[in-house]
Amino acid sequence: MTLQQLKYILAIVSCGSISEAAKQLFISQPSLSSAVKELEQEIGLDIFLRTSKGIALSNEGAEFLSYARQVVEQAELLEQRYMDKKPTKKLCSISTQHYAFAVQAFVSLLKDLNTNEYECTLRETRTYEIIEDVRHMRSEIGILYLSDFNRKVIEKILKESGLRFHPLFAAEPHVFISTEHPLADKTMLAIEDLDEFPCLAFEQGEYNSFHFSEEILSTRSYKKKIMVSDRATLFNLLIGLNGYTISSGVLNEDLNGENIKSVRLRTDENMQIGYITNKKANLSRLATDYVGKLESIITDFGYAILKG
Repeated sequence: MTLQQLKYILAIVSCGSISEAAKQLFISQPSLSSAVKELEQEIGLDIFLRTSKGIALSNEGAEFLSYARQVVEQAELLEQRYMDKKPTKKLCSISTQHYAFAVQAFVSLLKDLNTNEYECTLRETRTYEIIEDVRHMRSEIGILYLSDFNRKVIEKILKESGLRFHPLFAAEPHVFISTEHPLADKTMLAIEDLDEFPCLAFEQGEYNSFHFSEEILSTRSYKKKIMVSDRATLFNLLIGLNGYTISSGVLNEDLNGENIKSVRLRTDENMQIGYITNKKANLSRLATDYVGKLESIITDFGYAILKG
C-alpha cells in the first residue's frame, strides 16, 4: 500500500468516477483502474462496487476512505513541516437543502482559508440526493431538517444508510415574502392568511414523497403552488407573483437581497435543522471548520446550538 494509491482513492471519491479522476490526475484511466485493483487485492476487500451505472463505495470502502483521508492529511503535514512542500489543494464537499446560512458559512470558510489552492463543492440539492451524497461520501456533510412529521421516515433511512444526524438548532418556522407583499406589515401569519397567494416549494424529483419536502405542512392542499429547483428562481417568483415559501427564518440580506423579509408562521409544527455524516468517516479539518462556521452564524442569528 502506497501513499499515492490512497490519494488515488480520495480523488476518485471526490470526482465521482474513475474516468474523471484520471483526467484530474493526468494519468490514463486503465492505469488508475489498475492501481485501485492492486490496492484492493493487497488489502483483501473491494473498496468500490462496480455497476453498469458506475462505481460507488462499498461499506468496507467507506471505512477505508476514512482512514485513508487521515493518513494523507498527516503525510501532507509532515511534508509541509519538514520538506517545506507546498500544500496540496484543499478539498471539501457539502450537500444541503436550500438554506442561506449554509451558503454564508461556506463563504466564511473559504474567505478564512489560508491556502492558495482549493477545490470545494457546495451542492444545493434534493433531500434524497443529500442523503445519497453523504452515504457514498461524495459529500462529507449534508444539511437537512427533521420535524415531527418526517422524523421517523428520515431517521429510518439514515440508520439504514449508516448515517448520523447532528442537531444544530430548533428553528421557528417562518414564511419568506417580498417586502412589497400585501401582508408584509404583519409580524405573524397563519397559513390560511396566505391562501390567495402562490406557495413556492422546492421540487424533489423522482423521490417526491411528502417526507422529503424541504417545507413543513407539505401534506396541506394549496390553491396555488409552484415547484422550483433553485433558490434564485424561487425568490424571483416570490417577488414577481407575491408568492411565499415556508422556511427556517434565517435570512441573509447579503445573499438574498433586501427585497425579501421573514415573517413568523403560526404553527404547532417545528423544524430541527442539523447535518448528517457518515458513521464510518471522520470529518476532514476543512469540514470540521465548516461546522464551526455554521454554529457561529446560527448563534449570531440568536439561536442556541443543540447538542446531541
